[in-house]
Amino acid sequence: MRAVIYARYSTEHQREESIEDQVRICRERIAREGWELLQVFQDRAISGASTLRPGYQALLAGARDGAFDVVVAEALDRLSRDQEDVAALFKRLRFAGIQTVTLSDGEVNELHVGLKGTMNALFIRDLAAKSHRGMRGRVEAGKSGGGITYGYKVVRGFDANGNPITGERTIDAVEAAVVVDIFEQYGAGMSPKKIALGLNAAQIPAPRGGAWTASTINGNRARGTGILNNELYVGRLIWNRLTYVKDPDTSRRRSRPRATRELVTTAVPDLGIVPEALWATAKERQTRLDALAASTPADGAAAKSLRPQFWKQQRPRFLFSGLMRCGACGAGFTKISARHFGCAGARLKGPTTCTVLRTIRKDVLEESVIGALRQRMMAPEIYRAFAQEFAAEWNRLQAEASGDQSAKQAELVRVGQQLERLVDALANGTPVSALTARMATLEARRITLEAELASAKAPAPALHPNLADIYRGRMEQLATTLEAEDGAEARQLVRGLVERVELHKTADGFRIEVRGELANIIGLAAGSPRYAEILDQQIKWVAGVGFEPTTFRL
Repeated sequence: MRAVIYARYSTEHQREESIEDQVRICRERIAREGWELLQVFQDRAISGASTLRPGYQALLAGARDGAFDVVVAEALDRLSRDQEDVAALFKRLRFAGIQTVTLSDGEVNELHVGLKGTMNALFIRDLAAKSHRGMRGRVEAGKSGGGITYGYKVVRGFDANGNPITGERTIDAVEAAVVVDIFEQYGAGMSPKKIALGLNAAQIPAPRGGAWTASTINGNRARGTGILNNELYVGRLIWNRLTYVKDPDTSRRRSRPRATRELVTTAVPDLGIVPEALWATAKERQTRLDALAASTPADGAAAKSLRPQFWKQQRPRFLFSGLMRCGACGAGFTKISARHFGCAGARLKGPTTCTVLRTIRKDVLEESVIGALRQRMMAPEIYRAFAQEFAAEWNRLQAEASGDQSAKQAELVRVGQQLERLVDALANGTPVSALTARMATLEARRITLEAELASAKAPAPALHPNLADIYRGRMEQLATTLEAEDGAEARQLVRGLVERVELHKTADGFRIEVRGELANIIGLAAGSPRYAEILDQQIKWVAGVGFEPTTFRL
């Protein structure tokens, strides 16, 4: 039998050798069975929750062509972690007459796909519930529910029984002084942006070791994020604010706030850093600013007071907003004018963090990404693949239509023959009452068939004469569809295929790197068999038009 191997590991944090380990033990199984190994399909650092993997798609293409007889993998979850996708793959391989063999289960059948997938899902859900219950117990005991908060450090050591101490933390005097300083400056009227710039100028590391930003300080009041909103600083530990669910369309986790009744609050006065009076002053100022942002400013008000309403009401939804990253510092590219985006690190953190002041226009970036997809999809080999699939589907539909016409013609002949036999029966003396109902039914059917055949359209040609124009038109409409007012769903689908868009400054513009499943699509369109190994989930091209230098006012 002709065998192939599929191997995969999920994230960049796993060992590269994981692929080689999987391939080695699969080779041993193939050798024991006496099969012939033809090819190894592999995907490195790509989640099994997605089917847009170069190696996976190449495996499907080989299956459609009947290029092998058996697929060997370490386990079902190497092929996919999604039960629906595993079932779909199994059905396709079974239809093609291809066996699926895993080292843990042997030859895979419907029982493995259904039962094991269900058991895995139940196990994961049960494990999550137990973990959540355990963390709640730790929080109610005043311990950490996970992670570390700026201003504190983890207590490491062993208890009286020799067991490691977990969940304990104590105040970090250096970081605590920074927290108090932030509250004092904010209470005195300084903006989070200026506070962040001052901290960066003093070379004080941010909570995650990088540079400070306004959002690090201001955060989100509703979610309790940001220095100014963390109630642990006044001795109140609040846990269970958010729950996470996976979007079935994009396979990405989305956070959702929990109901107030689900919050767990524990008093931990020994961990208080900020005096209650200073905390209250900061909360009062936040409340005033929220009220100001929600109100409509009077004519002649300062431009600053107009800013919240301007962004709230007029900021359009950009195709890649929130996904763009500066290639120099890793900060997001944010909107700085009606048409331009620039590095937030350079703008908000200052030159100590990033010096990329060049901006990019919305239309240039979008055309660079979507244009590359459109152009590569117009490649001759991609068009030929489309033409083959289109022709096969078109001819199938026409065959069905022709078959339906032939069936109706054959039925019309049979109805006519039956009517003739009934007439012969009448001539031979059969009572009319015994044949009237049957003759009426057949006559009605004959009239219906003749009408349907008369109104039927002539069969279409086996291959549509305007096939090239149809394909070209669909590709040209790609950008137009995304820009249309009713194209929100299409934009959301494209956004779901993009992990991030990195912009690297060059002498004449930016080099744009797209990472995620859209890059996989472009790579598959490029037709490079070594795409996964060479480009590692990214596709690069240079856009050198439409980039203007801009000076930010800090």
